[in-house]
Amino acid sequence: MRWLLAALCLSFAVTCQAAVVMTINGKPVDKEQVLKPPQASQRTNASISVDKILVIKSARRLELISDGKVIRSYRISLGKQPKGPKLQEGDKRTPEGLYWVDWRKRSDKFNLAMHINYPNISDAAKARREGVNPGSMIMIHGTPDSEENPEELFHTLDWTDGCIAMKNYEMREVWSMVKDGTMVEIRP
Repeated sequence: MRWLLAALCLSFAVTCQAAVVMTINGKPVDKEQVLKPPQASQRTNASISVDKILVIKSARRLELISDGKVIRSYRISLGKQPKGPKLQEGDKRTPEGLYWVDWRKRSDKFNLAMHINYPNISDAAKARREGVNPGSMIMIHGTPDSEENPEELFHTLDWTDGCIAMKNYEMREVWSMVKDGTMVEIRP
């Protein structure tokens, strides 16, 4: 009778384990990915020193540069009006020029986000000459991901208000490799 009770308890435990859904920020995640140790390439990300982020708007690419060499490259989305530099708040353009990652945050809407110090001195001076507000809050961030708006919908579109967006798993990699104070060059 004890063996029957033990078998019943074991089958109950297995069934309960199969029904558990792991979540991060309320979103289901694959238990295998969460529980397995990081791959060798993931372990070395923290030890790689990224000197610069290079954004090439025309190619929709973000590159991480270390010692003058591209070490990672990602497909990005830009503002809804991708051609030309950002001129003023609300123009839906992504800035062009030299900036710095100056702070970061976790975002309910965009997952992870790293702020760049737009407007720089020249952007602010140009806006002042034109008598317009240059805007602010330009970030490199992840992508919304919900049942109504899955991440895949955004990946090939220019959809932001001027920010630089990328897939969430790629943003996690960039977040882990890039320190605050890293230079960001945004080219046309």
